[in-house]
Amino acid sequence: MRARHKPWADDYLKENQNVVELHPSEYKGKWKQLKTANKSIHLEIGTGKGQFIDGMAQQHPDIHFIGIEVAKSIIVSAVEKVKETQRKNITLINEDAQDLSDLFENNEVEKIYLNFSDPWPKNKHAKRRLTYHTFLEQYQRILKPNGELILKTDNKGLFEYSLVSFSQFGGILEDVSLDLHLLDDPFNVMTEYEEKFSAKGQPIYRSRIRFPRE
Repeated sequence: MRARHKPWADDYLKENQNVVELHPSEYKGKWKQLKTANKSIHLEIGTGKGQFIDGMAQQHPDIHFIGIEVAKSIIVSAVEKVKETQRKNITLINEDAQDLSDLFENNEVEKIYLNFSDPWPKNKHAKRRLTYHTFLEQYQRILKPNGELILKTDNKGLFEYSLVSFSQFGGILEDVSLDLHLLDDPFNVMTEYEEKFSAKGQPIYRSRIRFPRE
């Protein structure tokens, strides 16, 4: 469902620069200077309304969580959530993740989360999938050596495609779950979509991979 346009979103983001970084490229290579200084950087691509990143920030107050969301009409909800919970270790970015090298230096990020990304089911749109090899190349560059990518989705087609893409790229699969909630992982933080789909009995798929370094 497409989010309703919010004409006030631009002003709202400007009013909340303690949560939203309006000029993220200026912090390329310097993210550790912001907020939780000298702490690990974890990145969520497609942060949606912010439930996951807020929950993770609560679990790990010593980690700086950065969330990228391209839709202004959606990221404002994440800003509202962070303001409500007053997390001090979250930064939100209203940008497209097409070129992460504009935002992050090589080896700057420790973990990347892809949660319920758009599956782009048509073959002609494969290049838009966040697990297409051109995105994997970017992740490998900005991740620290031995850094980790965690994918969660309810879409079996995207999950199967991603496992093949990871393998062809040379990624090292650390974990594959075909029904995450059967594991009863006490540290799993659910997104809004995850709660919705799991309540309907749909399996949630998760994989963790690491990238080889030359």
